[in-house]
Amino acid sequence: MPVTTDIVRTWRRPRAVMRDLLDQGRREDRAIAYLMIACFLIFVAQWPRLSRLAAGFDLPPGADAPALDRLMAYEFMAWLMIWPLFLYIFAALTHVIARALGGQGDWYGARLALFWTMLATTPLLLLYGLTAGFMGPGVETRLVGAIWVASFLIIWVQCLREAESKA
Repeated sequence: MPVTTDIVRTWRRPRAVMRDLLDQGRREDRAIAYLMIACFLIFVAQWPRLSRLAAGFDLPPGADAPALDRLMAYEFMAWLMIWPLFLYIFAALTHVIARALGGQGDWYGARLALFWTMLATTPLLLLYGLTAGFMGPGVETRLVGAIWVASFLIIWVQCLREAESKA
């Protein structure tokens, strides 16, 4: 199935989608593609907020507005170089914890569960980026962020449960 169809299905039945992804076989190239696409989309989601900062909004009194190209370079480095490494380590730690709690899955399943969840929840992160860019810090932005965190945790736990139930 197309990735976009699987993303929509994930919001309704995350375990079924994770089962389908795992049944396609061990494909490290697909797992890292999910991760890198998710990280790139999260980077894109930062653009409205960074533009707002570069325009001088939401700065402390007396602070100079940072250059947009510098902000973009820092975010690019963070989301496409640093975060992927951290997320590989985080996926390994979650597998170790799941294993200690009786999980039967493998390292690949834990990685796929985390990376797929990141990709599946990026539409909500794109909305968060727009909200942060247009509305600035406030109740609306925090609400969208809280909905993303809750959605991410629910989908990720379900995907990880499915991945750890497979031997």
